[in-house]
Amino acid sequence: MAFDDKDFLACCGSSKFAMEMALASPFSSLQAAVTTARDIWFNKVDVNGWLEAFDAHPQIGKSAPSNHKSETSAQWSKGEQSTALATATNSSLQELSDWNARYRQKFGFVFLICASGRSTSEILAELKKRYPNRPIVEFEIAANEQMKITELRLAKLFDTKAEAPSAYNQHPIGNRAEDRVSIIGAHLTATSESPAGKTSQVTARTRPPITTHVLDVSEGRPAAGMDVKLDKWVGKQSRPSFDENDIGGWVLQGFSTTDKDGRSGQLMGIVDAVNPGIYRISFNTGKYCPGGFFPYVSLVFEIRETQKSEHFHVPLLFSPFSFTTYRGS
Repeated sequence: MAFDDKDFLACCGSSKFAMEMALASPFSSLQAAVTTARDIWFNKVDVNGWLEAFDAHPQIGKSAPSNHKSETSAQWSKGEQSTALATATNSSLQELSDWNARYRQKFGFVFLICASGRSTSEILAELKKRYPNRPIVEFEIAANEQMKITELRLAKLFDTKAEAPSAYNQHPIGNRAEDRVSIIGAHLTATSESPAGKTSQVTARTRPPITTHVLDVSEGRPAAGMDVKLDKWVGKQSRPSFDENDIGGWVLQGFSTTDKDGRSGQLMGIVDAVNPGIYRISFNTGKYCPGGFFPYVSLVFEIRETQKSEHFHVPLLFSPFSFTTYRGS
């Protein structure tokens, strides 16, 4: 697909990055674009370019500045922060603002984190954790977070081209469901999921189409604080193979950490119809239980064209030495 530098500037605020990506365009696939983006970002964009990209991001919890380079980027930032805003209180927003100011004073740039699916408390905890870092260490971490954001936005960019004109004419970026902060907040405070085994055919979702919930059966309680990520298959082959190396074929859709009830935050936007394809949910069980048997657990599943309006809930029942899962609606 062919794009111009304005498209890529919405994905990453570095002018050098946008120019190099436009020169390398068109791309045969999203994965080809991501591979090129990584090479350009880490090998061709200099320190000033990194700082330019960082400066294009609003402070977490605040709107984009009026001089924002890209309206599309501003809208995407709003959607990416939707979970944080939905879970915020006046006091937590004030504390986040105070820590952001301290961070900028120490490091000279805005605190950067891939905020998609993360609550205010999760972001604040990560900010406090990273604050003691040496500037050179923090600079590299911020650059890696920027790359995560860029990959997510490249996926959105490809989706807009793939679905234009019909789908996105009906759902402009600024009005898409992922910006429904109040609906997301209602979902995050829900006490239970729908009964397992039933499919949910809906026309207006109140939660993302793919959710998960982790239970620590060895302790008889929810598994809180476990990192979870959602990927989509975009490899050259139509589907990943059990017998072949599938490295490089997956693109990150969202990342979160389970809350006290074992539920992840938002792993993808709230859309009425999920894009059909093969998805993978990965659980960082090794970090959650360092002495356990599983370094991590990945579950791969396919959503077909006839299922794009359904809701997929993929719980994980986990103990250090065994796990099982089932799909709920």
